[in-house]
Amino acid sequence: MERNQIFDGIAESFGTNGEGIVKADGATVFVPYLLPGEKAKIRVLKCKDKVCYGKAVEIYTPAEDRVRPQCEAFFRCGGCQLQHMRYRLQLKVKSNILKEALRKIGGIEYPVPACERSEKEYGYRNKLQLPIGRKDGANVVGFYAERSHRIVPVADCPIHPSWAGKLIDALGRFMEKCGLDGYDETDGTGQLRHIVVRELKGKFIVTLVSAERDLKGIDYFLFLLDEIFAEYSFYLNINDKKTNVVFGEEFLLLKGPGIYECTDCGVTFEAGANTFVQVNESVRGKLYDKAVSLAVTDANGVIIDCYAGGGLLTAMFAKKCAHAYGIEIVPEASACADSLKEKNGLSEKMTNLCGRVEDVLPELIGRHPNATVVLDPPRAGADRSVLKAILAQKIARVVMISCNPATLARDLGILTGTLKETPSGELEKGDPADGQYEISFLQPYDMFPQTKHVETLVLLCRK
Repeated sequence: MERNQIFDGIAESFGTNGEGIVKADGATVFVPYLLPGEKAKIRVLKCKDKVCYGKAVEIYTPAEDRVRPQCEAFFRCGGCQLQHMRYRLQLKVKSNILKEALRKIGGIEYPVPACERSEKEYGYRNKLQLPIGRKDGANVVGFYAERSHRIVPVADCPIHPSWAGKLIDALGRFMEKCGLDGYDETDGTGQLRHIVVRELKGKFIVTLVSAERDLKGIDYFLFLLDEIFAEYSFYLNINDKKTNVVFGEEFLLLKGPGIYECTDCGVTFEAGANTFVQVNESVRGKLYDKAVSLAVTDANGVIIDCYAGGGLLTAMFAKKCAHAYGIEIVPEASACADSLKEKNGLSEKMTNLCGRVEDVLPELIGRHPNATVVLDPPRAGADRSVLKAILAQKIARVVMISCNPATLARDLGILTGTLKETPSGELEKGDPADGQYEISFLQPYDMFPQTKHVETLVLLCRK
């Protein structure tokens, strides 16, 4: 097969990103937005070593599970990948994505159960994060296209609540009236880089990321925000470095308390602009309740919660066990966790440690060798040294929460022995008979409907 070649093909199955897989002329062609069983005219966009990527030019026979996407930018925006299929099929796709990641990356064969559904298919996200840039001499606000930093402009986003569209409109009016430009990553010109909004039970934290400290017209923007949010805080974040990191180090609080208190899962907690909170409240509750039931098997036991964020899950552990430790690298989040333990009467049962997990955990599990370790790392997964510390201490139970099937499969492979490290630090196929752990429980949760992403909860028990 060659680039720009056009052929007719039928999708046989799903790929690991929810795309359709078509076999033709001895090649495997991955076609986004094509469902199994659908026949389509396909254009080859790229091909290498019998692995090709294509585009469906025309679909001859739409599948029963194909639906019209709610977002007009769906086929251009990189935020969602599955709006073209019924929700019941999305759940099957996500279970299959996890199963294939475990098999192909981790060398793990495991019967992945059906993905736990979300109560809301749309309007579920409590956090909005939008890049602001320039395109053809005009400002653009939107989401990045798939695998790029090209901004696809949007006027609204259906996986967020109704306030998202109002916020985008207000931001555009503010920039136009005050003569502000979006940030150009190529030459570093322009003032505004990102807008980030977090909702906490009807209270909002709005953070505008600027490349310049002296930003004109902020009062006008606050006036526009007053029309949208009844109760909110506003930060101006200064990020003047050439980097892909969203936030700079300096947050200037210009309105409101900056940190809000709310109650969920029976715990009163606080969160600020830089505190991690799961984006789907209904799924978060189910996930955390199950995590507690898996981790706490002894009321006199100790739980070590790694990558603990603002301490909500740590507090849930502390209520059920003798003592819970939370390890978190972000000072703001760790401070919120300290406030949380006071508000919930957990001062004697909960300790928060601010630092890198790889630095703090080895010494902590050395003092508590019988503790249960909980890992809820970012998308990059757990640091290799963290896994080595768990293996060296022979921890009896490990609970893992992951938003990335690929890095989860890698980390599980290391702990179960299906992957082993070479002297050069590379990973290769291992013998599970040599592994210290086996999977006792695994459940995917649909924390992110309409997208390819899936949250997974795993319990590992030492053999």
